[in-house]
Amino acid sequence: MTLRGTACYGHPLTPSRPSLSIFFPAYNDAGTIASLALVAHMTARQITDDYEVIVVDDGSPDHTGSLLDEMAAHFPWLRVVHHGANRGYGGALRTGFASASKELVFYTDGDAQYDPREMLKLYEALGPGVDFVNGFKMWRSDPVHRKVIGKLYHWFVRTMFRLRLRDVDCDFRLMRREVFDKVRLTRSSGVICVELMKKVQDHGFRIAEVPVHHYHRTYGKSQFFNFPRVGRTLVDLMRLWGELVVRKEHVAPQANARGDGGLGGPVSPPSSKSERGIHSRASESQRD
Repeated sequence: MTLRGTACYGHPLTPSRPSLSIFFPAYNDAGTIASLALVAHMTARQITDDYEVIVVDDGSPDHTGSLLDEMAAHFPWLRVVHHGANRGYGGALRTGFASASKELVFYTDGDAQYDPREMLKLYEALGPGVDFVNGFKMWRSDPVHRKVIGKLYHWFVRTMFRLRLRDVDCDFRLMRREVFDKVRLTRSSGVICVELMKKVQDHGFRIAEVPVHHYHRTYGKSQFFNFPRVGRTLVDLMRLWGELVVRKEHVAPQANARGDGGLGGPVSPPSSKSERGIHSRASESQRD
């Protein structure tokens, strides 16, 4: 385990054990999301008695949404948030962060390339002097072309954004909710991972890094690794570089004086569930 950062925000973990939100962004993940949600539930019980499991269905055209609604009707610990239309990976993450209500927030992807049981390793690393635990892949279980693109992408963003991390795009993370008192996320694409880690680092939060396993994808296909999407991502990265590296907008005084809480800005759950195509479903007992 390695540590990065100079300051610690938030309160030390107490013997009473903190509450925990776990969420998964999901898009066409009907073949994996049910087992992931159940394993997350089983793992959360080893950490705390106060937890929730949330799945953000990002407008999946397959039966991901209906499968999750059926599960939520039987399991009060599961909450499902539906996007009426696909909002992109960043949009799903922002909704997940905005929906999380507990002291600690963990997320990973819904494609089962990470094992939710390894969340325990991250929790053990979240001591009183740590605000954010970032996983890093011990090895990458992907086709050769994805490994090559992934290495180039990682080198590029680490260099351009001056990130002191082993693995910028390992979406297996545990953090204190207070992080979002300062960090405000705006991106809707996969660039949100760079945005998140750059802002966490630049605000002085202390980061621990923990090795985790990465598994071959057995269901569905990646939404990122195609040339048009990579091109759009590069354009978005350059815009983000201008905002965060050149102009440093996120650390300017006005950036921290907006009072919007930082939890994803405009995708926070609306007062009316019919607005913007977002609605939540859980079992009747949970709603009561």
